[in-house]
Amino acid sequence: MGLSEADVTKQIQQMISFIQQEAAEKVEEIEAKAEEEFNIEKSRLVSQQRIKIIEYYDKKEKQIELQRKIQHSNLANASRLSVLKARDDYVQTLKEEARKQLSILAQERSKYTTILANLIAQGLFLLMEKDVTIRCRRNDVDLVKQLVPDTINRYKQELKQKEIQVNIDEKNFLPDDSAGGIELYAMGGKIKVSNTIEARLAMIFNQILPEIREKLFGVNQNRKYHD
Repeated sequence: MGLSEADVTKQIQQMISFIQQEAAEKVEEIEAKAEEEFNIEKSRLVSQQRIKIIEYYDKKEKQIELQRKIQHSNLANASRLSVLKARDDYVQTLKEEARKQLSILAQERSKYTTILANLIAQGLFLLMEKDVTIRCRRNDVDLVKQLVPDTINRYKQELKQKEIQVNIDEKNFLPDDSAGGIELYAMGGKIKVSNTIEARLAMIFNQILPEIREKLFGVNQNRKYHD
């Protein structure tokens, strides 16, 4: 017995319903998978951007810290240089004060005469030349002329040397504001010995400068070597 038209229609409707159900389930499956993949990709992108943001601010933080250290170092160096300059200025002030005191001493004729005689003798012993020219302050020319003969005798007695010629330069002079002393020249000016008060002060001052700094400012902790 064959199927009736109603049965055929019913079976067709059932097949359509089954296909529609399968299609709907497939659509849901595709949508679920697509949403899952979307969420995974979104999570990956968010995580990636978060890492970039963290790295960016880490870099900025390091740059700021580096700038802070540089500024701190610059300020520390500026402060240290300022302290060193102030100390050096004070030391130079002491040196200038010593020079002024020596200038005052040079005004005491008897003491200055002894000092000048010793400076001339010392200069001759340092040069040990047969022909020497002495340069002094204009107002010391006469005094130097008085002292040269005795100084030559001292020189000859010590070195057993008879031949020595000492001339006074009366064309060129030490500055009038000099504290005094002399300059000695030999071999046509090629050799020079500066025995001025300022030169002797500078030499002695440089020798005792570490002691002066230590007494004024204390021991330098950064100094590796000590005499």
